[in-house]
Amino acid sequence: MERRGSSETLRMHILLVVAALSCANLVTIALAFTSADYASALDKSLLFYDVQRSGKLPPWQRIKWRGDSGLKDGQDKNVDLTGGYYDAGDNVKFGLPMAFTITTLAWNVVEFGDNFQSTGQLQNALNNIRWGTDYLLKAYTAPNELWVQVGEPNADHSCWERPEDMDTPRTAYKVDAKNPGSDVAAETAAAFAAASIAFRRVDTDYSNKLLRSARRIFDFADQYRGRYSDSLAAAVCPFYCSYSGFNDELLWGAAWLYKATKMDRYLQFLTNNAKTLGGATVTVNSFNWDNKYAGAQIISAQYLLTGIQGLQGYKDRADGYICQVLPSSISPTSTTPYTPGGLLMQTSATNMQAVTSAAFLLTSYARSLARAQATVTCGYKKITPSQLVTIAQKQVDYILGDNPRGSSYMVGFGNKYPQQPHHRAASVPSITALPQRVQCGQGFTYYNSKNPNPNVATGAIIGGPDKNDNLNDVRSNFQGMEPTTYINSPIIGILAVLATPAYSQLPVALQQFQDPMQTLLADTETDAEL
Repeated sequence: MERRGSSETLRMHILLVVAALSCANLVTIALAFTSADYASALDKSLLFYDVQRSGKLPPWQRIKWRGDSGLKDGQDKNVDLTGGYYDAGDNVKFGLPMAFTITTLAWNVVEFGDNFQSTGQLQNALNNIRWGTDYLLKAYTAPNELWVQVGEPNADHSCWERPEDMDTPRTAYKVDAKNPGSDVAAETAAAFAAASIAFRRVDTDYSNKLLRSARRIFDFADQYRGRYSDSLAAAVCPFYCSYSGFNDELLWGAAWLYKATKMDRYLQFLTNNAKTLGGATVTVNSFNWDNKYAGAQIISAQYLLTGIQGLQGYKDRADGYICQVLPSSISPTSTTPYTPGGLLMQTSATNMQAVTSAAFLLTSYARSLARAQATVTCGYKKITPSQLVTIAQKQVDYILGDNPRGSSYMVGFGNKYPQQPHHRAASVPSITALPQRVQCGQGFTYYNSKNPNPNVATGAIIGGPDKNDNLNDVRSNFQGMEPTTYINSPIIGILAVLATPAYSQLPVALQQFQDPMQTLLADTETDAEL
């Protein structure tokens, strides 16, 4: 049972520091939950990756109702593609959302590393990242060859099977020089680069290996340009088509490579292509597995705020994103509706991805703005870092149960949470409880059941309620009830900050973070030679 304040008199106040410059940069916000609540939510959000894990499960696997699966992945192409993560409630491994998941998981560790350390969750976060990067390293089999999918989506979606039982085709698909995929390759480069920073203090050899791979695969993405969904349309569409194209991923990959290397070539890529690839001209109101513009623009704006020149266009577009996702009561240029209960609402399907990613970007950008003593101008209003983190924290609290339904949208958190997530593994009895195989069609008996899922997909954040804050808690409601890895990945850092054991320690934790976790390589190629 989660401990939660039941009234305003029980609400605690903490000082949230969004800058490391001085004690003057303080933000006071009211919390609907205690630090212990946020710590519990953080632990559960990381546990969800145990639910999604494919391959031979590691000894540190904490969710015990899952078993080994996909142990022959890649055999049809004579390559080892075991491991990695299933994207959602199905059993396919899609490379584009998986790489985005790893990039954002790593970004959270890069941004809030000391908070993960202080809450005892750094190793769990790194374990989840490494399970993904190990798979992506195996999938990157040659300088111009990347395996980007395992499984036939249409066949998989016609079955309701546990991953341990799946007998649908496990066809593997790749991009290469003849069939390019700049989007998925550049996203993989971003994942490697971000993870290389996350591992820099704990495993230098692995960090350097990731960085070398990031540089190589980025060159592949840039040299052989094309959308992977044009090369592999029948396999990846309509599930994970690259609707936004690949320009955003090229900028996103370059932004991360500059962060990881501080090499001028990647900064020049950003400045030289600011207009041609859209970084300084395209304003978006979403950040997700498909569209990375906002992420690339926020990171580039953060560089500008530290004095790096040539990126003003990116900052203008980053500010534009911020202005569009804030509530209209705060930003006169907002284009994003909110529900009556206060939830950011961008789409009827998997809306929580927009919520968690916006909450993360608002928090990350607020820290940088506060350090630079800067604000964002939205129309005739100046928006302060304090306002940004307040909105971000309200979105997190809504997810955890501070909403009109009084229900958490994270499975396993609180007294009331989703009972029938649209998730094959969770809805069919585990192999421990039911050792005999459950075949393709047999599984629909469990799909159609009115009972709660027999296995708790702990930590899974579902797609979320509708525009009126309502939710139909049934498996067939896949738009609202299906969890994904990339819904969870942006929220872990904010939870780590909020889970800091005592508010008096939080300023110290945030101030100490900056130097050790964002220490970059010197402006040299010594440690990352190709």
